[in-house]
Amino acid sequence: MKKIILPVDFSKHSEYALETAAALAKKHSAQLIVMNMLELSESIFSESSSDRQEEMLFMLASANKTFESFLDKEYLKGIDVLPMIKHHKVFKEVDTVAKQEGADLIIMGSRGHSLHDGIFTGSNTEKVVRHSETPVLVVKGSNTNIDFDTIVLATDFSEESVSAFKKASNLLNTLGNKVTLLHVNTPHNGFRSTDEIEAKANEFLEKADAKNWKENIKYASDYSVEDGVLNHSKRTGAQLLAMTTHGKTGLSHFFGGSIAEDVVNHAKLPVITFKL
Repeated sequence: MKKIILPVDFSKHSEYALETAAALAKKHSAQLIVMNMLELSESIFSESSSDRQEEMLFMLASANKTFESFLDKEYLKGIDVLPMIKHHKVFKEVDTVAKQEGADLIIMGSRGHSLHDGIFTGSNTEKVVRHSETPVLVVKGSNTNIDFDTIVLATDFSEESVSAFKKASNLLNTLGNKVTLLHVNTPHNGFRSTDEIEAKANEFLEKADAKNWKENIKYASDYSVEDGVLNHSKRTGAQLLAMTTHGKTGLSHFFGGSIAEDVVNHAKLPVITFKL
């Protein structure tokens, strides 16, 4: 891991994410690019009035001052930190910068859905998760322990998930010691018998050239995929959840409806997503 992107809005949730990002950057000797998203109105850039220009300069100066204070942390010492101020829509610019910089991971703090202002409400986090080509790690609270001993990677064993699984497995093996593939069987959404699930799993591992993962597969039955993922992670003491998302809807075939976003919003554990 060489580069990590961290969008911040200077909230406590941003600071939680900063702690996690710092720990990962230090462990992997990675550069940490910290982005402040001003989300300035396009009119500020299109209008040439002196008032508009002064407003923009004031906001940039204020952001720079706040940035300096925000990054004045003892735990950032010895880490290559690059501050960066951007002014467009969060989910578009985060993905663009990640591609330009060749980042390996985006880390975001999230409070879930909230009535309060701020760029890291649930909806904005979901947009980054949905559109980002780069893996996104969503952090909900203070978590400087980045030795993820047990990671649960949910999958539907579909053919379209093979490429995302390959990308996910490489990064997850770097982040943790034990990665479990989890398939949730539900009564109303694509229910399969044991024989059907095992046949699908074998076919998936064959296409992914990952036959050695067979012993890492776990099955769970629950009333919904979200419940299955969250309940299994609680029972097994998982420290990180992982899932794949589809670029067009933010959902994989497996996570029909709004399940992927629900897991990101409702899980207390960190959640990492990979685009199909």
